Amino acid sequence: MGRLANRDIISIKDLGRDQLEVIFAEADRISKLSDEERSCLCKGKTLGYAFYEPSTRTRLSFEAAMASVGGSSLGFSSTATTSTQKGESLADTIRIMAGYVDVVILRHPLDGSSRFAAEISNKPIINAASGTEEHPTQALLDIYTIKKEKGTVDGLKIGIIGDLKHGRTVYSLLYALIHYDVSVYLISPESLKIRPESIFEIGKLIPFTEITDIEECIDELDVLYVTRIQRERFTDQEEYEKMRGSYVVGLDILSRMKKDAIVMHPLPRLDEISPEVDGTPHARYFEQARYGKDIRAALLNLLLNSND
Repeated sequence: MGRLANRDIISIKDLGRDQLEVIFAEADRISKLSDEERSCLCKGKTLGYAFYEPSTRTRLSFEAAMASVGGSSLGFSSTATTSTQKGESLADTIRIMAGYVDVVILRHPLDGSSRFAAEISNKPIINAASGTEEHPTQALLDIYTIKKEKGTVDGLKIGIIGDLKHGRTVYSLLYALIHYDVSVYLISPESLKIRPESIFEIGKLIPFTEITDIEECIDELDVLYVTRIQRERFTDQEEYEKMRGSYVVGLDILSRMKKDAIVMHPLPRLDEISPEVDGTPHARYFEQARYGKDIRAALLNLLLNSND
């Protein structure tokens, strides 16, 4: 198994199952430590975050994770007050930030931005979502959530529903699932089907079925992973309005699911999951967000310390 210390985390494809399990085991270990024990793990280390796109959970959970293991954070969550407004390049921003911190978390609207940053940075880069490509730490917490809530990932039937064309969390999740014995249903309108060039290699490694009607599989699913229709990725707002609300998970859908099936969502949600679902035993999306803190704390500890 390749070591994780000082690694860039750009794509979930760069991690094997052994490495995923090490991260999950570390998250379990850290979650059981006292506050005092946790605070010694990354004492004196600094996380830098450069968010060129909006974020709530990813940025806050990274900051909370770093604080929980004794480190500090600095950075920006909007370019409005940075030298980007003066025309400073991404390359220069990353070089400057890398001189101040021990690890850089980058979210950027352009495909390839995180891999480019990794090429010029002398500190580890963690991709916190790049363009329409991937969001690897989201995939880590998604798989971890399934393991914690279902006890296993192997043997499950997993439905992924919504905007599969633009959803970068979807691609990272699928790439992570190739390491497990699962069956996957990809549920979306025809115009929002997953990009064929991105799923070509996945199709050789896990069985998946593409459908447009959730009724075809709802009673078989162990996990339903819901994604929003991503307005910001549409060039035609009329087309977005047509697609919005294509699928709404409410109590009627839940009534046809297995009693122990869970509903997940990377958040934020709009109208694709009814608020009435929140209080049901199926809802796991808020727990999913909370697991993000422990997973990211585990990842930071493994990246920033050499004894992994």
